[in-house]
Amino acid sequence: MLFEDKDRIVFAGDSVTDMDSAQPVGEGLFENVGRSYVRIVENMLAVYYPERRIRITNSGISGNTSRDLLARYQRDVIDLNPDWVSICIGINDAWRQFDSPAIPDEQVMPEEYRENVEKMIVDVKDKVKGIFILSPYYMEPNRSDMMRARMDEYVEICRQLADEHNCIFVDFQKMYEEYCKIRHSSYIAWDRVHPNQVGATLMARAFLDKAGFNYLHNAGIQQEKK
Repeated sequence: MLFEDKDRIVFAGDSVTDMDSAQPVGEGLFENVGRSYVRIVENMLAVYYPERRIRITNSGISGNTSRDLLARYQRDVIDLNPDWVSICIGINDAWRQFDSPAIPDEQVMPEEYRENVEKMIVDVKDKVKGIFILSPYYMEPNRSDMMRARMDEYVEICRQLADEHNCIFVDFQKMYEEYCKIRHSSYIAWDRVHPNQVGATLMARAFLDKAGFNYLHNAGIQQEKK
């Protein structure tokens, strides 16, 4: 697995990362890390890799666009001296174009989105072991739906930037699309965006798979205890 003892992973994002985490940075005891996929990642690492003390930091803030995240990126990501950075942003960039069409100054169009995310990558890439780019998503199977079609543009931008800058790309849109072929999106999120714990677990699994997580890592220890 990629993460080593005493590594720090900072998860930057919006509400799907935040999910009631402490502000502006959530970590440590009680529910400070929130209840998103970040919590599931922390749980899984602690269960399967107890010998590795991996510090998990939630730097998600609900409602953020890439513009908002970039404005606080120095304070909430770079200044924390992470070993790994995970960036999951873009849902609100697209969403505001549809739920607030008369407020253009709150909307972040694809061109600016690309610039914002690329700046986040460049500003930290020489300071960390690696960067995860987690795609935005919309749990709508109809690709011709206007918001799904726009969201796919943002997903492709993430894919391209991850490839250009040698980042690890996690395609949440594809993951949800495959899952929703079996179960309807309402099973995970009524608004097709904010996941319940099933969705959070799916996201955590997709992230950990890209990190080389081994579900059998601690199996030998468990067997010996039996």
